[in-house]
Amino acid sequence: MFLKSLTIRNNDTVIRNITFHKGINLIVDETKSSAKTDSGNSVGKTTVLRLIDFCLDGDGKNIYTDSEFKTTNTKVENFLKYNNIIISLSLVDSLDAKAPKEILIERNFLNRSKKIQRINGEKKSSDEFSSLLKELIFKTWSDRPTFKQLKSKNIRDEKNKLVQTIRVLSPYDTDAAYEALHLFWFGIDVNLSKDSLIREKNLEEKLQARLRKESNLSQVKQSLIIVNKEIDRLDEIRKSFHLNKEYESDLEKLNLIKSEINVTSNRISHLEMRVELIEESRDDLNSNKANIDTDQIKALYDSAKSLIPNIQKTFEETLSFHNEMILQKLKFIEEGLPSLHESLSHEKLRLRELISQESTFSAEFNESNSIKDLEVIIVDLNLFHEKKGALEEQKGLWEKSNSDLQKIDEKLELINNEIDAKDDLIQKRIAEFNSYFSDISSRLDGVHSLLSADKVNDIYKFSIGNIEGNPGAGGKKSQMASFDLSYIKFADKKKIPCLHFVLQDQIENVHSNQITNLLTEIVDEVNCQYVLPVLRDKLPSEIDVSKFEILSLSQEEKLFKI
Repeated sequence: MFLKSLTIRNNDTVIRNITFHKGINLIVDETKSSAKTDSGNSVGKTTVLRLIDFCLDGDGKNIYTDSEFKTTNTKVENFLKYNNIIISLSLVDSLDAKAPKEILIERNFLNRSKKIQRINGEKKSSDEFSSLLKELIFKTWSDRPTFKQLKSKNIRDEKNKLVQTIRVLSPYDTDAAYEALHLFWFGIDVNLSKDSLIREKNLEEKLQARLRKESNLSQVKQSLIIVNKEIDRLDEIRKSFHLNKEYESDLEKLNLIKSEINVTSNRISHLEMRVELIEESRDDLNSNKANIDTDQIKALYDSAKSLIPNIQKTFEETLSFHNEMILQKLKFIEEGLPSLHESLSHEKLRLRELISQESTFSAEFNESNSIKDLEVIIVDLNLFHEKKGALEEQKGLWEKSNSDLQKIDEKLELINNEIDAKDDLIQKRIAEFNSYFSDISSRLDGVHSLLSADKVNDIYKFSIGNIEGNPGAGGKKSQMASFDLSYIKFADKKKIPCLHFVLQDQIENVHSNQITNLLTEIVDEVNCQYVLPVLRDKLPSEIDVSKFEILSLSQEEKLFKI
């Protein structure tokens, strides 16, 4: 899919209508960087990329939240929300066809009943929105990779995607999640549920670690043998008293109630254990949130900047990114809490009912004229029934957990065998991709980059290397450009559905010769769009900017015109 247009409107009033074309698309900031008071960081050139990301199921907070100092631009936020600003993104499957297939996406920044979230004019829920975009663009109906994961490398506007070429997900995504994403990139059709299975396995192993603190399965089974023998012995003694049937029936009911009380108590205990595990993980994440005095850091930063004008702004970007990823992880691990709390509430209600029943039966027995020796036997018998109930519950938890782990391992083994059987295809696809990657990278920055995939601990790990050595900061940006362009050429060759546009921020770090080469030669060879927000005075003088410019911004003419 290609970008056709991005429209910013207030109801029927169009504020911006940006039309995209094939090849290089420049969003030009006219700010003169030599002026100390004009940074060019607030005119909205990067915001264009984030608006596109917002239409493609982004949360949109980075449009009005400063990623460096974790502050909110209330002027922009209020403008977007109180004016009901609607962002429309048009995608087409071809820029050359006379009647291409089009996807029209519309979103605003409001919530609940005022929320606008439409695809081709039809309102969609959040889950439907993401799923339908994945179906329409990537032609897949599988749960993994998610749409947000699939689009991640095409929108390079955040810190991790500006320093990582293929590890473009959050720091909390697993190697299994990357394996699923990378295999999908290369058209390897396998079961992609490995990541969720590994997460389930980790949770079961944590549960077993807690259970093991009480006892192991062998101890539970041996304890049950002894308890059952004691129950049989005491029951034989009880029967020797030749009690009437009504008494025996009531006694049996009391024993069952006591046993169920103990089982229910243990269920509550282990449900609370699961809740505790999740809450501990949540507390660990919260404790990892960086609570640093940003005002002091900003003051220090400003002082440093006066001495080193070109200092890179990295500390607060890292702080903001770190905390945002923690929030995403918190959201993931807390998903199971509501159902656990509901189960706890149900079990506690059941426990109260059982305790009430036990009190009624116990009172009746206390009022009877039972023999004192029999009462002692009954007390002991009840205690052993309670122990049996607790042990049976422990045994059940162990056996269920072991069974679940076995099923997970069996599923993982099937998936791994399926992937292993396609190793030749994986290596062949990578070799085909490297024919483009090595060529473009060598022409762009003089190094031959290559991709490889090695199986480590049952997971294929993809990595990038250079024959000539590791790239520097500017070389890293050109490596990303080489990879992204090579991938589009490869995907077209193999007929793998993909996004035919790349949004790349901070291209100024690339050497001027590489920028010239990129803009005037390499991109033209690829059926794609390369969208770059740039400062005009950072572009090489020989570049004809008017040929590529789709939007011009300045301190006097900002994106939202506010």
